[in-house]
Amino acid sequence: MGRIVEGVQGEGVIATAKHFLLNEQEYRRRWAQDAPGGEGHAISANVGDRALREYVWPFMDALKSGAAAVMCGYNRVNQSYACQNSKLLNGVLKTELGFEGFVVSDWDGQMSGVSSANAGLDVVMPRDGFWGEKLIEAVKNGTVAEERLNDMATRVLAAWLYAGQDDGTYPPVGVAPGGQLPDPVDVQEDHADLIREIGAAGTVLVKNVNGTLPLIKPKFLTIYGYDAIVKSTPWENPDRYGGGYDVSRGWTTFNGTLITGGGSGSSTPPYVVSPFEALSARVRADRGMLRWNFHSVNPSQQYLNADACLVFINAYASEMSDRSALSDAFSDDLVENIASWCARTIVVVHSAGIRLVDPWISHPNVTAVLMAGLPGQESGNSLVDILYGDVTPSGRLPYTIAKKESDYGHLLNPSTGQKDGGDPFFPEDNFVEGLHIDYRFFDRHEIEPRFEFGFGLSYTSFSYSDLEIHVSIAPWVEEIMPSFAATRLAEFPDPDTPIVQGGHPDLWETLFVVRCSIENTGEKYEASEVAQLYVSIPSEEDQEGEENETPVRQLRGFKRVGPLAPGEEGQAKFELTRRDLSVWDVEAQQWRLRRGEYKVWVGASSRDLRLNGTFEI
Repeated sequence: MGRIVEGVQGEGVIATAKHFLLNEQEYRRRWAQDAPGGEGHAISANVGDRALREYVWPFMDALKSGAAAVMCGYNRVNQSYACQNSKLLNGVLKTELGFEGFVVSDWDGQMSGVSSANAGLDVVMPRDGFWGEKLIEAVKNGTVAEERLNDMATRVLAAWLYAGQDDGTYPPVGVAPGGQLPDPVDVQEDHADLIREIGAAGTVLVKNVNGTLPLIKPKFLTIYGYDAIVKSTPWENPDRYGGGYDVSRGWTTFNGTLITGGGSGSSTPPYVVSPFEALSARVRADRGMLRWNFHSVNPSQQYLNADACLVFINAYASEMSDRSALSDAFSDDLVENIASWCARTIVVVHSAGIRLVDPWISHPNVTAVLMAGLPGQESGNSLVDILYGDVTPSGRLPYTIAKKESDYGHLLNPSTGQKDGGDPFFPEDNFVEGLHIDYRFFDRHEIEPRFEFGFGLSYTSFSYSDLEIHVSIAPWVEEIMPSFAATRLAEFPDPDTPIVQGGHPDLWETLFVVRCSIENTGEKYEASEVAQLYVSIPSEEDQEGEENETPVRQLRGFKRVGPLAPGEEGQAKFELTRRDLSVWDVEAQQWRLRRGEYKVWVGASSRDLRLNGTFEI
């Protein structure tokens, strides 16, 4: 989140980090009109103090990078609406994390006037909500202090000045003032090249049997599946969610290739290069032949002589609804039907999240599988770069793909808030898993995944060696200033140091440095390797219960090393900060460095751990 903030605000646009906090499901995320018996409150995400900081973690990164705005969510957190939750806004965000910008409500997300003002909300959108004249009256009668009103205005102006928006070159306030749309402005520059590069870098190869990929000038390819093409006339849909698809939010996009998720944060690009378009151009350049069927679930077997059969499926997701399943029968049947007769079936999955790949992943004729995510407008070009080996895949899964849905346990489905006789008017979701999210849940319960977090194959191979772990302090400093060295590893951050935006400055100080060497041991392909650093924090002091346990290991860094030519060696360097090694102490209400042995692993995924070491604090 921090890097995104830097990119957005580097262009003079205020970045708004959202949603603060715990908007982890769409079902009943806001006040409902159709709850059982009538209206009902939004879901309450009930989370312990320690686990709450896990969800705060990316916001710390955003604030450290200078985020000038934060959006509070629709949902309730520990029984209180997020946009009027003083513990979250005044306590955690503005005091503990030193946030200096403004807090804005999600659209129509304000649920009260005086309470939200005093809890730390600074801007209400898109209208005046419970404020306007009522806020003026609240200040006059003393229920909202004048200092609070001044603080709201100061925070908005501070963000405006911080972004440099006072230089006179910015457009006027408002969208299409006077009903006049602005003239188009060309801001594309070389963004297409960058989008193409990012799309390829994020593509994850999870299966590749007998060198199916990369394709070497194939003479005959066949293409199947709804996801291979762009629907020819999608643009008249005024919403245009999901990149212009004429579908309702939450439906699988059977009528076109998936390039982005749906919802208010989605957009329609100036064009889309579909997989079919890009493959057609490549096959034409190679003087090959292409045949296709984009609609049938059981296409004809007349092209048995094809060099390979490419099958395109997807899994759509959008704001306002949760996914009903992690797979769909139509797509799975399509893959199985093609694989039943095509000996080299290559499956490409575009998905907005986890997409299960059983039952067809182990089929002997499914010889290659690519998880291509949401690649954007250069989708087809990014994919062809990977398929033909112009770019060697280096993407890694940002989640665990299970063998079956039940492996995710209670993490799988959104809570209806009515378990154990709960009140449907006040639905609740208790985050009993604590810190055990995704791979940590699988590690704790010793569940074998289909593909683990951080997994991804390459067209080459890499070796890891020479692990080094060093205290991040010069030996001469430790020698002549032992008290200073000891302070750096004190249990708690210095209480006399002022808080800055992002949290206590000590949390960002590097305490240990981890290095290792990585060599491309293949013979043919130049490639990059994404090395991952995992840390195990001493857990002897944990209280009983899953929600209080420290995870087996936690990702604390990743580094793309390369591109490396065959036989070339590079170095991965990781810096471990105080925050990386600390746990939130619920009694001291501060990040704490535990005493004991810390374990370190470096590897190619959360379970492919090549090197390990330890250090003491």
